Amino acid sequence: MDEQTLAGFLDNAARGVFPPPDGTLTVVPQPSERDAGVLAFSAHAVVFTDEDPAWVHETLAGTAADPLAAPMSPAFLSAFEQRTGRAVNTIDLLTVAGRLPGQPPLALREIEDREHPRIVRALRYREGVRAWTVPGGLLVLGRAVAGRWEAAIEVDPQAQGQGLGRALALSARHLLPEGEAVWAQQAPGNATSVRTFQAAGYRPVGAEALLVKL
Repeated sequence: MDEQTLAGFLDNAARGVFPPPDGTLTVVPQPSERDAGVLAFSAHAVVFTDEDPAWVHETLAGTAADPLAAPMSPAFLSAFEQRTGRAVNTIDLLTVAGRLPGQPPLALREIEDREHPRIVRALRYREGVRAWTVPGGLLVLGRAVAGRWEAAIEVDPQAQGQGLGRALALSARHLLPEGEAVWAQQAPGNATSVRTFQAAGYRPVGAEALLVKL
């Protein structure tokens, strides 16, 4: 896959191959009309947008932030929002894990309810959304930015602290097609979520700020 697409960068990152940590920036086209944003690896950032790349470089050069931090700085993201008429919800830790063979460790029950708040949110960002429940928890899986598989989980308050979140995150790895990887985002301040996904084998690869349509 051509690395000079967002899908190429993501495919490489899932295999543990990262762009050179040389402090440079790459601008690639949006993978879809829906998805624009910034992906930050170690000392290398990727801006995916259909805006003029010259505007991206000029705007970044005009920020007061450290060059390595500038693509994720409030100054650039604010300018990016104004330029595109979109909004940044948050900056997430981006993690990835490979497929696992066999059956999930939980007895999942697939549901068709599209009114659950987590599913409603997933449908805004993903296609092919499927959802499963177990007592006390929910797992959502779908295809999102650049066609990547993404997982999201939810654990009821009374079921927390019992390893259910880790089991749900691990189950997502068993539900993938052969040869695929699954991605998950966590807010860096949500230490419980970060630990849960890392305990399920998800590796941190970078940070991501998505610009969503208003």
